[in-house]
Amino acid sequence: MSTPTRHQLSRRGFCLCCLGATAAVAGGWLTPREVFAQASGIVDMIRGEAAKAKITVHKLRGNVSVLEGSGGNIAVLTGSDGKLLVDAGITASKPRIVEALDSLDAKPIKRLINTHWHFDHCDGNEWLHAAGATILAHDNTLRHLASTQRVEDWNFNFPPAPAGALPTELTATDKTLHHNGATISLKVHQPAHTDGDISVYFTEADVLHTGDIWWNGIYPFIDYSTGGSIDGTIREADAIIAMTTDKTIIVPGHGPIGNRAQLVEFRDMLAAIRGNVAALKAKGLSLDDIVKAKPTAAFDAKWGQFVVNGAFFTRIAYEGV
Repeated sequence: MSTPTRHQLSRRGFCLCCLGATAAVAGGWLTPREVFAQASGIVDMIRGEAAKAKITVHKLRGNVSVLEGSGGNIAVLTGSDGKLLVDAGITASKPRIVEALDSLDAKPIKRLINTHWHFDHCDGNEWLHAAGATILAHDNTLRHLASTQRVEDWNFNFPPAPAGALPTELTATDKTLHHNGATISLKVHQPAHTDGDISVYFTEADVLHTGDIWWNGIYPFIDYSTGGSIDGTIREADAIIAMTTDKTIIVPGHGPIGNRAQLVEFRDMLAAIRGNVAALKAKGLSLDDIVKAKPTAAFDAKWGQFVVNGAFFTRIAYEGV
């Protein structure tokens, strides 16, 4: 089946989904830090939004589908061995995720792969494990899930995940799985979005899930608190580009399902903004002065229409150059 056409990006597709309703202010957008400072019970707000979110099913190729609407994009491989999922979404979406999974086939859930540790990709781990899934992740994903994690740019502390949500199959190197007659290649990336990123390639279907290394059509969040960096994201975007062809269907962590040309555009955007910020920083400008200089101006109309706007992405880039 051909790649779905580009569709309207839902604010519920990101773990800070509720910020879309609270972040708009006169004259611009609050940064995630400012929103968290003003909001109470932010995780409850996220769960509340996820509880109402519609889950959209996109059928791709080779029994691979994508569920969109609960946190990050969820890939699903169906077949006689039972369902294999890539990422778990947000627990509050469980009834609609179950309904979407049941619409694909009646087989049980058997495996779950976490692309990294963030809430919008792992919050559903516990119920999926209870439903029968063995959870596989990077060693660092387990380390982050098993302990309190502070994300400075969100001004938020995430508590340790419950025991049932913790991955039990771990890897720090590339790995190949066989499930439902498919070959599934896991690539462990050098620190990029976090220090525990894994991409998942369904070989025969030629479908690749990038996790949050790629955000299609929107500025990404990069988590320096747990090992991410803009340089690492550029480097690993290049690595993913090298893994693909023009025929590969590429599933981003956030945003619509896309292709290699869109991933190249994302990499080029990152590199251009990084260069702009680095040049201003080399002149001795302060962070505030660099933000005022608008080094993202050429890209904001396309990429800055979601939670991370140009000013905040400038701050993300500044931290890494």
